[in-house]
Amino acid sequence: MSDHSTHHGHDHGHDAGAPHGSLKDYTIGFVLSVILTAIPFWLVMAKVLPSNWTGYILLAFAGVQVVVHMIYFLHMSTKAEHGWSMMTMIFTLIVLVIMMAGSIWVMYHMNANMMPGMDTDAVHGTHDMP
Repeated sequence: MSDHSTHHGHDHGHDAGAPHGSLKDYTIGFVLSVILTAIPFWLVMAKVLPSNWTGYILLAFAGVQVVVHMIYFLHMSTKAEHGWSMMTMIFTLIVLVIMMAGSIWVMYHMNANMMPGMDTDAVHGTHDMP
């Protein structure tokens, strides 16, 4: 058997000795994630804002939390992997914006077009009662 099948001599951009993150980075990421989860939870449970505003604010917090996870837990930056990590982040942000905008659009149209003409009495069957 030949020895070249186990080692090709290529690095493929992987830096085996590169640190993945420090305790400080993980702690910052964790604290930010908890805050970005607790604030929207409080907004919904306490009904602080009108319901139409709350949905948009929840989406904004979700988007920020995705970015926090990408930076602090997935270690994406302009320096990692010769910039390919940054390209991945940009692609993820584009997909995130498309998904968030699409979700808002679908929910708005679904609410506006769900079985027009039905009122709550017809749904519960109370319109036939004397």
